[in-house]
Amino acid sequence: MKFASHRILLAGAALAFACVTAACSGDAATSDPPHRGAAAQAPAVPVTVAQVVQKPMPIQINVIGAVEAYSNVAVHAQLTGQLETVSFREGDDVKKGQVLFTLDKRPLEAALLQAQAALDRDLAQTANAKAQLVRYRDLLARGIATREQTDQVVANAAALDATVEADRAAIENAKVQLQYATISAPIGGRTGALMVHAGNLVRANDTAPLVVINQVTPIYVTFGIPEAQLPALKRYMAAGTLHVDAQPPNDTTPASNGHITFVDNAVDQTTGTIKIKGTFPNDDRRLWPGQFVNVTVGLTTEPNALVVPAAAVQTGQNGQYIFVVKADKTVELRTVTIARSDGIETVLATGVRAGDTVVTDGQLRLVPGTKISVKTPEAGKTSS
Repeated sequence: MKFASHRILLAGAALAFACVTAACSGDAATSDPPHRGAAAQAPAVPVTVAQVVQKPMPIQINVIGAVEAYSNVAVHAQLTGQLETVSFREGDDVKKGQVLFTLDKRPLEAALLQAQAALDRDLAQTANAKAQLVRYRDLLARGIATREQTDQVVANAAALDATVEADRAAIENAKVQLQYATISAPIGGRTGALMVHAGNLVRANDTAPLVVINQVTPIYVTFGIPEAQLPALKRYMAAGTLHVDAQPPNDTTPASNGHITFVDNAVDQTTGTIKIKGTFPNDDRRLWPGQFVNVTVGLTTEPNALVVPAAAVQTGQNGQYIFVVKADKTVELRTVTIARSDGIETVLATGVRAGDTVVTDGQLRLVPGTKISVKTPEAGKTSS
């Protein structure tokens, strides 16, 4: 009886172990298929897409430039005197030759009259000396006057002739000084701040100018390009005039148009750039001296460039790449080579074909083979 009860207990334990094992293996068998099915039915990732377009694209150089006056003149007084009149208001546009300032002319007019009087006096003395010379030559011929006396009269007449020439030069100098009392605009342009006012005493060639005039129509835009781009610039300049656009920052109106008129004769070794100047008509006075502008130099146009939105290109450990949408709505990763980009559109040299669909937003959730759905323009709606 004792052995029989032990057999019954062992048989019961074995049966319980078998039931537990069967139950566990059954649970595992039934749990695996639903797990695999959930992975296969992962929800599509919503993204935005765009087409790879083949179209003409300009080849450009984009840099920052500064506006410079076409011509700049600091107006100074050429003599010392009291400023009588100012014939313009600061900030006015003036024409070449327009009177800007007048100085007190009275001392200069007096000096001119004095020089004229000295000339008249010396002319009278010269006439008398010449008459004496005629008489002494006659007396010398008759033996009444000596050769020494005659030579003295000749010298006196010559000295007075020289004095007359000096008087005439003094008169011309006095006239020039009188002209300096009227200060005219040497160029046409826009006046700056007025440094002196009527009644002030101005000095000849003082350090501070009376006013500065900037010629703003036309106007220069000066900029530098990297020396690596100089060969291309020279090559395209040899083929014709290169146009350049300039636009002030945050200005949404169309850019001002000009053309390159100057290329410096040396590269700046400290910056590795070469100085370029573009000339702009600036009839609308949009560009102003000292202003910084965004400069675009158009070199040529590539007729069949492959273009994608700049947002489609991503950067990884192995370089730039994009996600291309396949026919089954999954994506593949392609490595690409960028030819150039303006921040809005990117021209690709390799990696895509015209008509490919690329992902432009939502790349962070993608890996090769991920199922995607394309966002519709309406917020919150997608189409798979």
